Amino acid sequence: MNASQQRASDLNKIASHRFDLVVIGGGITGAGVALDAASRGLDVLVIERNDFASGTSSKSTKLIHGGLRYLKNLEIGLVREVGQERAVVHELAPHLVRPEKMLLPLVEGGSLGKLSTSMALWVYDFLADVEGDDKRVMLSKEETADYEPLLRDDILKGGGFYAEYRTDDARLTIENIKTAVAHGATALNYVEAVDFTYDEAEKINGVVMHDRHTDARITVSTEHVISCTGPWVDDLRKVDKSMTNRGVFLSKGVHIVVARERLPLQHAVYFDVSDGRMLFAIPRLRCTYIGTTDTPYKGDPDAIPTYLEDVQYLLDGTNAIFPDVNLVVEDVESSWAGVRPLIYEQGKSAGEMSRKDEIFESKSGLLSIAGGKLTGYRKMAERVVDRVGKQMREDGEKLKDTHTKEIELTGGPFKDFEEVLNYEKTVANHLLAASLAPDRAGYLVANYGKQSPEIIDASVLRAEGTDVARLACAEAAFCIEKEFALYPIDWVERRSGRLYFDMPSIEPVLEEVVAVFASAYDYDEATRIAEMDKVRAAISWVSEFRPEPVAVA
Repeated sequence: MNASQQRASDLNKIASHRFDLVVIGGGITGAGVALDAASRGLDVLVIERNDFASGTSSKSTKLIHGGLRYLKNLEIGLVREVGQERAVVHELAPHLVRPEKMLLPLVEGGSLGKLSTSMALWVYDFLADVEGDDKRVMLSKEETADYEPLLRDDILKGGGFYAEYRTDDARLTIENIKTAVAHGATALNYVEAVDFTYDEAEKINGVVMHDRHTDARITVSTEHVISCTGPWVDDLRKVDKSMTNRGVFLSKGVHIVVARERLPLQHAVYFDVSDGRMLFAIPRLRCTYIGTTDTPYKGDPDAIPTYLEDVQYLLDGTNAIFPDVNLVVEDVESSWAGVRPLIYEQGKSAGEMSRKDEIFESKSGLLSIAGGKLTGYRKMAERVVDRVGKQMREDGEKLKDTHTKEIELTGGPFKDFEEVLNYEKTVANHLLAASLAPDRAGYLVANYGKQSPEIIDASVLRAEGTDVARLACAEAAFCIEKEFALYPIDWVERRSGRLYFDMPSIEPVLEEVVAVFASAYDYDEATRIAEMDKVRAAISWVSEFRPEPVAVA
């Protein structure tokens, strides 16, 4: 059964099936909830109105981190939980969640002095149970400059090294979805929840859905519903007529991407900027990315623009700490803008609002979860599925305890990160044997882990096209068959990350990759051209910047 047939089969199944739980929202929270619930034995359906990870879950800073800056706001519990979760998530997918030493330069006029930084990093290590070589190290001015020669010398006072983890947020989401399906869940992207049905006691007993791929309308029966819809969580609460004054506040975060040679950092750096905030600059493959902003957002969460002012803010902050690079707007190859769905707190700025998650339960039984951080997705899922367990106990049923801490994600298993690095060498040799470029090994293993050989072997069977195109087409075909990719943009943006981190590689393979989708989903010529145009429009959206419109009073 090919991907198109499997999707049609799943749509037929859900129309006549009663689920234990419908999860609305296919970002990292919904993916984590689906895995947690399915692994506890529940019959789960997870749906997403666009592609999986198409919202906030592909627009983060792409770090699994404890949130050092939240110590300033005294969010001790949050720092402890997500700090400890870093190591857990790393162990579940070490190919995807990779150790990243973070350099914290101390500068004149910065937000932290040497003593306060040392204490903060010590507390950070203590709360997060950091051990061994990952513990913080304080550096002199000379040592800091040796580690990162591009830093501005006249204001540099010293620095600190501490441990974080780098990831691909969209890939982490996809692998959680795939692992949930492996545990019995059903997953459908491009399916939108538009309404609920209720029983005589006014409890939700079904979800009305619109399949945006086929334009079909389906009503699915269910015992329980969890909304993990991020920026749209209040919209569904309004549909349920359970919206209260306490809702979400959207904060916009922008990141920009430049070529590695334009900002050739030796390490990831977390640095002060003039307005009191801090920015990350993180090397990744052929690029370095910089972020993030933190400003209120009241526009459309489906189309969040990166304005020229956003770009200039990030460039100015970067040039101030790395003065010799002289980055300009024309250096920016790509960008992404997302919104953080924070729990609204009156009188606080976006940067001051807590990143803690919160669960809302309506009289109809709808559970909605909002807030939180990428790093804490597994614990968020555990908490909200525990609330389903509470609802079940009220009906005389019992739910098993969570055990996602022991469930390795698809793409593994790997014993540790050292095994990942050794496996990259194995994949490089596999590529060489297939007459393909061995330097793609790091990319393939970081994205697909031990699924990489399947892609390489499939590329060998493709007779036509360049080596680069054959590998790209094999990768796209894998994502269609195994990763729910319905449209070429799903692969370009979220499965491969090329839209952000390897944009020059898209156009040379675009026609061949679209042909792979056309074959899988029976495109006519007009659809084929339209899908190519969508990818090119996405390239323009993330690489061309206009000034922010002036608000009319």
